Amino acid sequence: MQQSADTGAVRPRAGRTAAATGGPHRRPGRLAALTTAVAAVVGLTALGGPGAHAADNPYERGPAPTTASIEAVRGPYAVSRTTVSPLAVTGFGGGTIYYPTSTADGAFGAVAVAPGYTGTQSSIAWLGPRLASQGFVVFTIDTLTTLDQPDSRGRQLLAALDHLTRVSSVRNRVDSGRLGVMGHSMGGGGTLEAAKSRPSLRAAIPLTPWNLDKTWPEVRTPTLVFGADGDTIAPVATHAEPFYSTLPSSLDRAYLELNNATHFTPNSSNTTIAKYSVSWLKRFIDDDTRYEQFLCPLPRPGLTIEEYRGNCPHTS
Repeated sequence: MQQSADTGAVRPRAGRTAAATGGPHRRPGRLAALTTAVAAVVGLTALGGPGAHAADNPYERGPAPTTASIEAVRGPYAVSRTTVSPLAVTGFGGGTIYYPTSTADGAFGAVAVAPGYTGTQSSIAWLGPRLASQGFVVFTIDTLTTLDQPDSRGRQLLAALDHLTRVSSVRNRVDSGRLGVMGHSMGGGGTLEAAKSRPSLRAAIPLTPWNLDKTWPEVRTPTLVFGADGDTIAPVATHAEPFYSTLPSSLDRAYLELNNATHFTPNSSNTTIAKYSVSWLKRFIDDDTRYEQFLCPLPRPGLTIEEYRGNCPHTS
């Protein structure tokens, strides 16, 4: 199927959303005080959208988004990084932490990213600075061995998040209540395993995922599944599509099938993956509704999107 929504239309797949001042006798002192209070409110409003948004949502980070800003190779934050030796950690193979250099905006949400079978962190390294520059702490990890299976990779993603929030050198920059997971191939399968094991996670993004477990009704984390139309290693018909379709229908969920793509497309810088990953992470890790415009109405098929299914994000 081409474009389809949980409640939307289906398109066939090719080839295969006056009283404020009181009465006239009010004493001048009380009138002056009231006037001052009103002026203060007006002044706060005049400061502009970002300030008002921040008052409503303390987790918003960065300026109001545009299509250009979420497609950019780098976002508004300068990024630093630190290497984590495998000898200094327990439960995973070390990695690299990318984080916004400035601390002016307070703590950030965080996401751990796992590579696929036989892969190392270098295969998903491009996501580190790209996501961090949009206002996240990003931990691209190595696994204990390159042959680890999805269930092991899921546990390692959680171990990496625990390290990040409890003992890492940047732990004070991370909001431990706003965490997510991503992964490629078996790392994508591990992403689903991690979300299943830890429902408190705020977002999950499996990238061309592979897993022998095909059903995920236990997941309670908002999940965006990426598939690829030319994937012969984890064909969407037996991996990404059933993973998505067996997520609870009441869940914030989406399935994006990349057009003219392969299993290894997530291993290189990709604007479509970045655009919708940033939007998903911002919406669900940061509760930033400014990014809903990129998720609803549902994206339509085009040069880079073969198919998109899902629901518009639920509002609390």
